[in-house]
Amino acid sequence: MKKILIVAVLLCLRQVVFAQNDIQNMSGMQKQQPITYTCPMHPEIHAAKPGNCPKCGMKLVKEKPKAAVKKAIGMNMPIKEKNAKTDGMAIGTKPAVHAGTYTCPMHPDIHSTQPGNCPKCGMKLVREPSKSMEMPVADSTKKEENMTGMKMDGMDMPAGPAEMQAAKARLGTVKTVSAKYPPRIVRYDLYIADTTVTYGGKPKRAIAVNGSIPMPTLTFTEGDTAEIYVHNRLKEETSLHWHGLFLPNRYDGVPNMTQMPIPPGATHLYKFPIKQHGTHWYHSHTGLQEQIGMYGAFIMNKRQEWDIPTIPLVLSDWTNMNPKEVSRSLHAATDWFAIKKGTTQSYLEAIQTGHFKTKVGNEWKRMNAMDVSDVYYDKFLINGENQNEQPQFKAGDKVRLRIANGGASSYFWLKYAGGKMTVVATDGNDVEPVEVDRLIIAVSETYDVVVTIPENKSYEFLVTPEDRTKSASLWLGKGKKVYAGKMPKLKYFAGMKMMNDMMDMNGNMVQMDGMAMQNQIMDMNTVMYPEITGEEKPKTADKKSNMPGMQMGNDKSMSGMNMAADNPDIVTLNYTMLRDPNKTTLPKGPMRELKFDLTGNMNRYVWTLDNKTVSESDKILIKKGENLRIILYNNSMMRHPMHLHGHDFRVLNGEGENAPMKNVIDIMPMERDTIEFAANEPGGDWFFHCHILYHMMSGMGRVFSYENSPPNPDVPDPKLAQRKLFWDDQMPHLMGKVGLESNGTDGQLMLGGTRWKANTMWHLGTDAMMGYESETTVGRYIGRNQWLFPYVGFDYHYKKFNPDEKNIFGSDYKNLFGQVSNKENRHTVVAGVAYTLPMLFVADMRIDGNGKLRFQLGREDIPVAQRLRMTLMINTDKEYTAGLRYIITKYFSLSTHYDSDMGLGGGLTLTY
Repeated sequence: MKKILIVAVLLCLRQVVFAQNDIQNMSGMQKQQPITYTCPMHPEIHAAKPGNCPKCGMKLVKEKPKAAVKKAIGMNMPIKEKNAKTDGMAIGTKPAVHAGTYTCPMHPDIHSTQPGNCPKCGMKLVREPSKSMEMPVADSTKKEENMTGMKMDGMDMPAGPAEMQAAKARLGTVKTVSAKYPPRIVRYDLYIADTTVTYGGKPKRAIAVNGSIPMPTLTFTEGDTAEIYVHNRLKEETSLHWHGLFLPNRYDGVPNMTQMPIPPGATHLYKFPIKQHGTHWYHSHTGLQEQIGMYGAFIMNKRQEWDIPTIPLVLSDWTNMNPKEVSRSLHAATDWFAIKKGTTQSYLEAIQTGHFKTKVGNEWKRMNAMDVSDVYYDKFLINGENQNEQPQFKAGDKVRLRIANGGASSYFWLKYAGGKMTVVATDGNDVEPVEVDRLIIAVSETYDVVVTIPENKSYEFLVTPEDRTKSASLWLGKGKKVYAGKMPKLKYFAGMKMMNDMMDMNGNMVQMDGMAMQNQIMDMNTVMYPEITGEEKPKTADKKSNMPGMQMGNDKSMSGMNMAADNPDIVTLNYTMLRDPNKTTLPKGPMRELKFDLTGNMNRYVWTLDNKTVSESDKILIKKGENLRIILYNNSMMRHPMHLHGHDFRVLNGEGENAPMKNVIDIMPMERDTIEFAANEPGGDWFFHCHILYHMMSGMGRVFSYENSPPNPDVPDPKLAQRKLFWDDQMPHLMGKVGLESNGTDGQLMLGGTRWKANTMWHLGTDAMMGYESETTVGRYIGRNQWLFPYVGFDYHYKKFNPDEKNIFGSDYKNLFGQVSNKENRHTVVAGVAYTLPMLFVADMRIDGNGKLRFQLGREDIPVAQRLRMTLMINTDKEYTAGLRYIITKYFSLSTHYDSDMGLGGGLTLTY
């Protein structure tokens, strides 16, 4: 019996030892799990080695090891766990639908066995392909130095040499034709005059040149001399800037910098040699004239130019609002434009879409609603038309589109219904052909694209603003219309959620792990694109359609339905895909490095470089023969198209000696991009600025000035010119709000500049028992975010004594500091400081000339619903108020409020 027991014990011990060995072996198997790499934007990409995503070019990041398998391979005995479940599925049971896993495009470390949303950012999870379907990605070759001079590992272009050769092959051999004339003087006379247009459905003032909007296309051939006479028939000054051209500084066309403005009734001659080729454009650089018609194409052909049908396209945006009123409204922080676009992101909308926490987090970091573009536009135009027909093309024809974005503040998405677009040039400079499904063209950029007419039909070239509110179309060919597919509405709360993660409590952008933020590789707005991430709340199929989510064309025909949501493999152009066919290295010379942070304050609409406007900064002196390297970091929530006058620069995108040449670089939030250029002009002042018109006029720019430049004959009084130039961003803006209600009137008027504000506030009851109060202050904002506002002023308050008056605090005879209140008869100076707190409440602490203290906490215009705003205020004088305002039009609202002195009232509020 003892022997039997001993044998049994030994057998048990043997099983335990084997089990431990199995566990150790399984652990070892887990430890030996190979390291794989994936793309944060395309999680279906998996590679055994580091490199770059073949779709978007973003640097691949390590994948975290998958969770340990609960069951040994080849064994049918799952490990038992008490109530163990995985995503609602019992361990050891088979999935109901499939065995696939899901991950987050922005957080590839997230893996789930069921569809849903990312627990980190809320983005829709996407299917991961099975391991058997993985294709290894070859090691990327190391490219040249980046902006810090260090080697960039694996910065291959998504469109590598093979893809470029394929694109070139599909483009085919394009015949060329010689110039008809030898180099000659080409003269244009441009007559600038007022006109009236009805683009937005109402007759509005515009500016036409030779009776045309856009301005006439000016065409030259390399080697010509341009002789352009500008006849100003306006009742105001004007000027013309030749965007992207190399020319003598005096003809660059920046008023009060390279010339004095052209006065009314005068004629001005611009004369310069044509030393380059490509698609460029020209526009007014005076005030806001560019917004109302002063833009046109400027085409410079090569001596041997492509013999292919070519159409210059000037894209633009039109608003029925006076541009000066647009600018004033932006500085007044009105959200009327968001109301018109349906993008207010109010608390009610946040609750309805399950984003209440996101909205609170947004305001906790003192941010306003997520924005994509500043202005609401009534119409978008292609060569002055919303629908432009070009029926002369037939099947097989190739057409070259020379596209210039002449919009004042709109970026545009470009899509073509007839297939891929082949990009062959940007900002007038050739690039190796690259095929894309779509591209976004920044304000003031130019692109040359070649498209093919597949059949004898009419194909839509769709132009959509970045905010996707409306669109414009060019129709190529004749016959049945083929639609490009309307772009779906953006998911603003998804963008807001990501922006919350990207910004710290001090208002600085914080780069997220694993994201290469440069050269448009990572578009942070991607989380807002339903065509990539799926609808925010997918609609169930209805009886009429088994394919929900389809977007119909402009005429609601089936031809225009958008299938993009079913096609995640959309190739979108970014700067890493651009390669110059020739070497673009700078000439030998000393290299100087400059760094700028792109900064701004959306609440007060102040846009700066290193928190300084043009008028607050000195000129940057440069020397002829030196090379300048500029590192730009976008520390704001908006993208900025930065343009350098008179020079092309290299965009360091990993292409080494073949880096593309441009004169505009679009910099998205959190991006750090590097450009470099040769200081090869003989002298003069050259503007470097954001080309969003309202950003530029708010001061976002610098002036590069060559040392020892000779006097400019067109600027006889440089000091006067500088004062006028500085006035552009120093100009004060008037704002105000006046309530006319049954219990009296209250309101305020403000006159504000970049750093300062003068403010008058009043509360006037219908009788002396309610009281009369007026307070006028002047102060200056401190800091980049302008959250701190010290001020001085004068306060008048009269209220007839009422012994029976009480409020929620009881008697207001003394304030909450225990001081006897002087509100019944106060006329004294005051000094204080206001500070913007999280949730956008303003804390205001002041002392008056009588030594009385007051602390006040309040907030105006809390977005309750799309058109409903709330106001709250309470202070230590035992005063409080709460009100609601329903916005009817830009200027008028229905309003009601309760005031501790004035009681309850209702009426009308005028907002200016």
